[in-house]
Amino acid sequence: MWLPLFRVFCQPEGAQQPAIVQVSAEVENATGAAVSGTLQYNLDGKLVSQPVTLKANSKQEVKLADYSLKNPKLWWPNGYGPQNLYKLNLQFVAGGKVSDQKNIEVGVRQITTEWNSKTESRQVNVNGQKVFIKGGNWIISDQMLRFSDVRYDAEVRFHRDMNLNLIRVWGGALIERPEFYEACDKYGMLVFQDMWGSGDCNGRWIDPMKADDQWTRRKYPDDHDLYLKSVADQVKLVRNFPSLAIWCGGNEITPPEDIFAALRDTIMPKLDNTRWFIPYSNSEEMSRNVQGGNGDGPYGIQSLTTFWDHQTYPFNSEVGSVGVSDYESLKRFIPAENMVVPEFDASTGKTKTDPVWEYHKYIGYDGFVDKYGKAKNVEDFATKAQLVNYDQYRALMEGFSSHMWDWYTGTIIWKTQNPWTAMRGQMYDYYLDPNACLYGLHNGSEPLHIMYNQTDGMVMVANNTFKTHSNMLLVAKTYDMDGKEKVLTKVFADVTPTTTKRYLSLKHEIEKEAKDKGVFLCLQLLKSDKEVISENIYWLPDANGDFSGLQKMPKGTLGASAKYLKNGKVEVTLTNEGDGALAFFNRLSLVNAETKQRILPAFYSDNYVTVLPGQTKKVVIDHNPGADKNLAVTIGGWNIAERTISIDK
Repeated sequence: MWLPLFRVFCQPEGAQQPAIVQVSAEVENATGAAVSGTLQYNLDGKLVSQPVTLKANSKQEVKLADYSLKNPKLWWPNGYGPQNLYKLNLQFVAGGKVSDQKNIEVGVRQITTEWNSKTESRQVNVNGQKVFIKGGNWIISDQMLRFSDVRYDAEVRFHRDMNLNLIRVWGGALIERPEFYEACDKYGMLVFQDMWGSGDCNGRWIDPMKADDQWTRRKYPDDHDLYLKSVADQVKLVRNFPSLAIWCGGNEITPPEDIFAALRDTIMPKLDNTRWFIPYSNSEEMSRNVQGGNGDGPYGIQSLTTFWDHQTYPFNSEVGSVGVSDYESLKRFIPAENMVVPEFDASTGKTKTDPVWEYHKYIGYDGFVDKYGKAKNVEDFATKAQLVNYDQYRALMEGFSSHMWDWYTGTIIWKTQNPWTAMRGQMYDYYLDPNACLYGLHNGSEPLHIMYNQTDGMVMVANNTFKTHSNMLLVAKTYDMDGKEKVLTKVFADVTPTTTKRYLSLKHEIEKEAKDKGVFLCLQLLKSDKEVISENIYWLPDANGDFSGLQKMPKGTLGASAKYLKNGKVEVTLTNEGDGALAFFNRLSLVNAETKQRILPAFYSDNYVTVLPGQTKKVVIDHNPGADKNLAVTIGGWNIAERTISIDK
């Protein structure tokens, strides 16, 4: 089934041009006699039908007449517009009775691509509008395919909460299940779907651990005919989902020549000719590699300025960083005897790591944690790691966004999902407990976002919407460790759609304020009614690059209350009631009131929240209404002792 649009430049609001709905179905008569009947569907109150006669023991593809859907409600990626879906009921009626039927949800949208000569990479357009790709790499649901629709929904929702708009299903996995695609349709996640074939196994590199040589592995899989039949079945399985945007031959290398030719020349043109098909995940058809290397990465921890100042690949299919979760998460899978703090040796650049941590793919934080003070134990290490996590992923997305349409047309983080209890590239753990990586991305990827380049001090606004935002007041102010405020500037600002705009540099003022102990920088965009529409709070180091002030920061005050908005939805109000220090980096957790165990999954409108002196913030927590009836909220931060508050009915 296809629902294409003519090439138009649409907006989420207002009238739309008609969409031409084209529906076909494969019908099968498994009986020994001919069957006559009607293939029909109902869409938006309109019935479209076609008489059909099937010979005994036969299959037939039937195409129904085109239907012009007037003023369609379009499906948009997350952050750009609503995810409108239509219910379609497809039936085969014989002898006045429904012989078989299928109920599906379909979305009306157009996806096109074009070569951006400025970036030298492919640009994705949805409904005629260019969309800057902010994506995450999905590894696999579960080796035994045991994920429920509820689990899929939760994981994809987390990607929505990161303010991403695409999920790439990595080629070491299979084509994902319909339940995954249903969640992507719901939450506005475009899907970049690799065929199964990975550079880890198909001869991409020399590998002394493999018995077969590279030429032999280059021909994997063994049975090409079976592979192609499987591909055809799976394309049919998911091609009706509007979230599916890109087909990819495989991870980091094309499949064998005959398989690739069949995909490109036969299977895709016949079964799904509406999507972009690329040879492999970092193909030069997608992203021109003028820097050498593999065409993706880097994967390790980076200086924050690196994300802003050093250009990678113009459509980077894999770039990532660290991802250790907090102490509560680590306790779920690391034995007590292996709770050993990694030791980084700055003189050698090497880290001594416990073997259980290595087994779970720990990736080194180098000396980044030490800038907050040497970790006393694993709990202290994990707490400080969250500050690094937040900073890393905020800077990653801000750096890419600062060069949208100049250096980049998109980036996909390696990785945002794990099929096991890993310790790298993880925004939430295997148990669906989020960490600060998720909320650093939530901040850095917000559709309208004010941000600060720590290299040149430039204040910028990234506008990942189709609207012009005008008559905004840009406010920049600093706070010292005691909470003393200093206003640096207030200036009116506007920004055009899908662009990044530079405003002014605060480098000299910030360096002066931060020199001795570091400083907090608060950037805000305000509406005319003084409503904050974007706020970004940075903690900046001293002249030596250390967070010396944070290590001696005075205790703050934070008032907190919680109430049910409705069953399954809790609102927490946080107020910094004093005129002293900021209430810095507070983690909220929905818990069982008696055991203090976290309720998982739970979805927070924001977390790791900093509250300025005199400021009030609200956080909404969604959870399964049937998960637990005896709930409370724990709150604790860098300079705020953890406590538990009850939830008012």
